[in-house]
Amino acid sequence: MEKRITAPITKEQIRELHAGDSVLISGVIYTARDAAHERMTRQYKEGIPFPIELNGQMIYYAGPCPAKPGEVIGSCGPTTAGRMDAYAPMLLDCGLSVMIGKGARNAAVVNAMKRNCALYLGAIGGAGALIAESIKAAEVIAYDDLGTEAIRKLTVEDFPATVLIDCRGNDLYKIGQEKYREIT
Repeated sequence: MEKRITAPITKEQIRELHAGDSVLISGVIYTARDAAHERMTRQYKEGIPFPIELNGQMIYYAGPCPAKPGEVIGSCGPTTAGRMDAYAPMLLDCGLSVMIGKGARNAAVVNAMKRNCALYLGAIGGAGALIAESIKAAEVIAYDDLGTEAIRKLTVEDFPATVLIDCRGNDLYKIGQEKYREIT
């Protein structure tokens, strides 16, 4: 069963989701990849505010391809989340509620998620063109000089994802491995 959630998200909504749940996201999410994360965290340490309000927000680890004429956005698949692990704990401590990407996360990120009641969602790698269909509007809002890695505000409708790690630290990757060990 798919659960519908709206972005930005509340802590109450986060607590209702569990590792393995399928979700459809509607509302506003933001894209940010490696270069944007590095700049955001460096500037924050220098006293410059984040370019987006983090409380309740979702960051999608994606650098969309340029849009073809008549399209809102090009292919928009997830990038490997582990590349943001060095930055994620600080962003979570500053209010970020949801990260969307692919791949496993390190212990520091999971601990920060539990500490801050946050989620890590997975988007399907290789399905960027399909995911782009759920994006209804896109605009660069920060770091335009980074090209595809600029921060974009996306308005999405029924953006498909799966809860990979819930706010209690339950990790779908580990759960799947344990189940596999039980049957082999």
